[in-house]
Amino acid sequence: MNSSPPAPSIVVLAGGVGGAKFVLGVREAARRRWGGAGALTVIANTGDDAWVSGVRIQPDIDSLLYALAGVNDTVRGWGRADDTERVNAELVAFGAGWPWFTLGDLDIAMGLARAGWLREGLPVSEIVARLSRRWDLGGVRLLPMTDATVETQVVTVDGTMHFQEWWVRHRAEPYPLRFDNGPIASAAPAPGVIDAIAAADVVLVAPSNPIVSIGPILAVPGIAESLAIARARVVGVSPIIGGNVVRGMADACLKAVGTPTAADAVGLRYGARGRFGAYDRDARLGLLDAWLVAEEDAALAPGLSDAGLPTIVAPLWMSDLSLSADLADAALTAAGL
Repeated sequence: MNSSPPAPSIVVLAGGVGGAKFVLGVREAARRRWGGAGALTVIANTGDDAWVSGVRIQPDIDSLLYALAGVNDTVRGWGRADDTERVNAELVAFGAGWPWFTLGDLDIAMGLARAGWLREGLPVSEIVARLSRRWDLGGVRLLPMTDATVETQVVTVDGTMHFQEWWVRHRAEPYPLRFDNGPIASAAPAPGVIDAIAAADVVLVAPSNPIVSIGPILAVPGIAESLAIARARVVGVSPIIGGNVVRGMADACLKAVGTPTAADAVGLRYGARGRFGAYDRDARLGLLDAWLVAEEDAALAPGLSDAGLPTIVAPLWMSDLSLSADLADAALTAAGL
């Protein structure tokens, strides 16, 4: 009787909604190839986290959880399906919280559970594990990048504000000067993160915002260093298609760090493993063994390859699960699987 070979160990670095689409694609591609997700671990950004009216929100963690559980709102693109906003309306009426930041009632329940456990002294990693047990995630293990509090602050021409205020309330205005994650230099990777990277057969960098989603993950001491020496091949997927961001306002983030909104510029910012990233202000060694760009950016591939970053052209649009799985399959192929 024929049987599929065992699934390899896969690690994905991911942010929120776009990262969640990609992770769903990776899980589906693994099912196609090996009959199951195997050891699929997602290391998620926690720089977007915030306190709102006593509720602890973790937007990227929650987007990933909801998507993997199949309870996400695919129409709005965020939050829980069939959610209501009665509690949020009351908070607004009281003048509490952030009136420009909508939380569904089910989101608030998640945030209250998280806040209560935090006040009891549980680390974020244990809380994520508890929340993950609520649903069947199809064999995927979700890890926060760190247990430390490293909320992203945006230093702008008009002052400093929490990333959520800059992103949601001000729509990425005013002009950002830099992004600051406070004590991240003294943070440690969450339990399991370094071990997952060390054991991985492939590490995939999702097409999430490279500055405020993937950037904080790589800034946690030990994570980028572990990737640099990992036995796994590290493959990244461009979040830029045809010179435009796929979702959100990543172009504003890229401009603030001097990186053009272009697939080749982002790839060179990550850099080829063993080389310095051309746009890396911290002069870290590069991370990637291969880089996927869209068909719309095929003309950029030869230059990237000449610069030492092997580049593969593939369809990058993730408009449904099948296309997301096709993209993930191309990334896995680029990793030699």
